Amino acid sequence: MLRVAGARLLDDRHRAVVHTALDSDPVASCMVAARVEAVGLDPWRLGGELWSVGSAMDGLCFSGANLVPLRGERAAIRAFADRARRGGRVCSSLVGRAELVLPLWEELAGVWQPAREIRPDQPLMLLDGPPTVPSDPLVRPVRIDELERYLPAAVAMFTEEVGVDPRTGDGGAGYRARVAELISSGRAFARFQDGEVVFKAEIGALSRSVGQIQGVWVHPGWRGRGLGAAGTATVTEALAAMGRASSLYVNAFNAPARAAYRRIGFAQVAQFATVLF
Repeated sequence: MLRVAGARLLDDRHRAVVHTALDSDPVASCMVAARVEAVGLDPWRLGGELWSVGSAMDGLCFSGANLVPLRGERAAIRAFADRARRGGRVCSSLVGRAELVLPLWEELAGVWQPAREIRPDQPLMLLDGPPTVPSDPLVRPVRIDELERYLPAAVAMFTEEVGVDPRTGDGGAGYRARVAELISSGRAFARFQDGEVVFKAEIGALSRSVGQIQGVWVHPGWRGRGLGAAGTATVTEALAAMGRASSLYVNAFNAPARAAYRRIGFAQVAQFATVLF
């Protein structure tokens, strides 16, 4: 059994062991790995902190806009909870493998404010090959000059999925900047019909081996026509052209989406959970 003295802050001196830990679970760690590969472990550049107990292989957790436990047995989870309690809540959610997130939330629930919603069962799915449905040739990368036409669809998707308007607080400036960044990097895809978005999806995280698809949305008036599956297939082809496998996670209760992803060829490889504040 691992004896834990406490969670410690990692920096660029620990990059090698962190890369080894992240590479050992490339699909589940894609969100964090993408940032670490791009900017290293310096908290200011990373937009958060990486904590470990023992070696990073024994326990690893990212703390930033999201709190993401990546590795660790119960003793490591307790150490991460202790450090998170001392610093106060700065994250908008806990997200990651369910077997790590849910015990971490058990440790924090009595101290942090009540969660707005807990989603304990979110299949993490992987497509490690070509899609098994035809892609949509009308789905393409969004241009930056199309931001204003794309943004309402992005807001609608976020509001439906998360349950809050992303423009709350700062009038939408932060969310608009994030969407603009995705467009500028070629990671936002859409199908436009008469100038309106009828399908959208984004590559939310892009590590060396995996791309995580997020924000899949079909205009309400176009649902039930197969646009979601065909459009997502187009995004998976774009990722394959970059040399990446495609991943995503979905709420277990969203049966239509799960069925569409299975038709594309996605298979469940793990279970995620999310705690929303």
